[in-house]
Amino acid sequence: MTQLGSLKGIFICLMLFLCLSRPVGAQVGRIHKLQQSLSSIRDSSDYVDVVNRISLLFYEQNADSTLYYALKAREIAFRNDYAQGLADATNNLGVVFDIKGNIQLALRYYNDAYNQYVTLGDSSNVVQTLMNIGSVYNFSGRHDKAQANYDRAIALGDRIAHDSITALVIYNYVLLYPQKFTAKRRNTLIDRAYGIAKKYRDIRLELAIDQLRATALIESGQRERGLTLLEKTLNSTLALELNYLSMDILLDLGDYYLPKDRDRAIQFYNKALDLAEQKNYRMYARDVCKKLYDYYEGRKENANAFIYSQKLLKLFEEQEDINRVSGIDYIEYAVKDQQLISEQLKSKYNAQLLALAVAVCVLTLLSIVILWRNWKLSKKTNSVLTMQFRQLESTTDALEKSNQNYARLIKIVAHDLRNPIGGINALCSLLQEEDTTAEEARQYVELIRESSTSCLHMISDLLQTDFDFKEAELQKKPVELSVFLGHAVTLLTFRAAEKNQRLILEGPSHMIVNADPDKLLRVLNNLIVNAIKFSPDGEMIRIKMEQSDTGVTISVMDHGLGIPKSAIPNLFDPFTTSKRPGTAGEQAFGLGLYISKQIVEAHGGTLWFETEEGSGTTFFVFLPGENVDTLSPA
Repeated sequence: MTQLGSLKGIFICLMLFLCLSRPVGAQVGRIHKLQQSLSSIRDSSDYVDVVNRISLLFYEQNADSTLYYALKAREIAFRNDYAQGLADATNNLGVVFDIKGNIQLALRYYNDAYNQYVTLGDSSNVVQTLMNIGSVYNFSGRHDKAQANYDRAIALGDRIAHDSITALVIYNYVLLYPQKFTAKRRNTLIDRAYGIAKKYRDIRLELAIDQLRATALIESGQRERGLTLLEKTLNSTLALELNYLSMDILLDLGDYYLPKDRDRAIQFYNKALDLAEQKNYRMYARDVCKKLYDYYEGRKENANAFIYSQKLLKLFEEQEDINRVSGIDYIEYAVKDQQLISEQLKSKYNAQLLALAVAVCVLTLLSIVILWRNWKLSKKTNSVLTMQFRQLESTTDALEKSNQNYARLIKIVAHDLRNPIGGINALCSLLQEEDTTAEEARQYVELIRESSTSCLHMISDLLQTDFDFKEAELQKKPVELSVFLGHAVTLLTFRAAEKNQRLILEGPSHMIVNADPDKLLRVLNNLIVNAIKFSPDGEMIRIKMEQSDTGVTISVMDHGLGIPKSAIPNLFDPFTTSKRPGTAGEQAFGLGLYISKQIVEAHGGTLWFETEEGSGTTFFVFLPGENVDTLSPA
């Protein structure tokens, strides 16, 4: 097998799935027919579907055209909010970058397509994208992730009604990882896939499975039967112009014959090279030339080795020229794809703004006309207009005050969302590390989910608040304080680690507080983040809870900068001017302590602090006894 296993997987997955039982030679004609039909299509969804189909049909002919039509389909689908067309176009972009060997971008678009298909409930295409992702991971050498995606694809494929995609998964899995299955299990899977192919009269898949059967025969010691079946399969694939599959079989035959019948092996290699040069398959051509060069160089046939070394050199030079003068920069397309989405959103916003401006202008003109007519009809209207003018002034003042409140609300939203979003950002960075285990990844994803849920709750609360938190607005429930504080500390441990700081949690392990957990989490986040912000690198920050007869006290103690005496009187004011940058230049907004004090007092508690400039600060949150219960140790 060659390094082009991923390319072969795409061929089987996409072309067979979409073009069952049709000769590949008819593809060009079908492309032209579909292109001609575009002008007569009036429904935008149908138009996108046809463009996506043209994109896939071009994949074996010209990857640049596949890219062009995929981007065109994606743009139209996005503009018309057509989710299925957008998912198909995104998947096609993954195919383009997979063919080009850019596995990072291929994975990005395949994963985007997977998420879109999951949202749509399109199970068949979910299976397909899982299989494509597995093939890309295989090509990059990350076999654990590849097999995990194939296992998921097979498990889901077994549950869907249309099982043709399951046959494709089986074929690719057995092709890429034959060692994963026992001989009996492998033969059972191959027979199952072949039965599905026969049911749907899928000639291409039948031939591909014949290739697997031939390989199994050769590996089981039935070399002659296997080679005979493989050559018979080759004749069929060549007749149907299944070029990619034919190339792989030709290379397999060359590899199998090389140890015992070198002349016949060279015949297959040369035939593969002729096909690669005819179809301009540069990757295949380089692979074949390398095999022939190594063969002749090993036999010291320098003249023949020189011929293929020249061919290799020419192929590399041609590829360099193509890369240098090509009008298509695939990486740039990926970047511009995001820019395009941003521009489309901006354009939509501007269009809405323009429509609103026009509507305002029209309403203004109508108002002027009505006022002018009323003025001519009666002088009495003047007094009405005067009254309306005064009302308008009052409304303008109210609007101005409302705008000021909205500006304050935006600042509060921005301030309170920094902490959970910062935690999410840090967790995402950890997820991207290659040595992350599945259990660690699950824990990080759970933390990301909880943080994002907290963000959503926070936004809902802030949109409804009037800057004064009232007890009636709280959604209290029993909160186990040690678990709650441990969760808050875990989310902010990553932020503290950026300054080599440690967060230490102390106190009883069983204590329940009757409180609104989302709002209380905001208080703790604000206090701990302030301690991180105003403490030097390597410092230790203690979070402690203590129970007394009157209630429970939570304290956050640091050994940082302390609070200047001049700043203390205005420290809890909203948008206070008593703010300064942190030890690493972090920005301060002057909102956190004001919001925290509002929340604590809404719980019937008290927020205060003790500080010494240059030696550190301790903030205390006291919740009264009616909010606290002690759990008996289990």
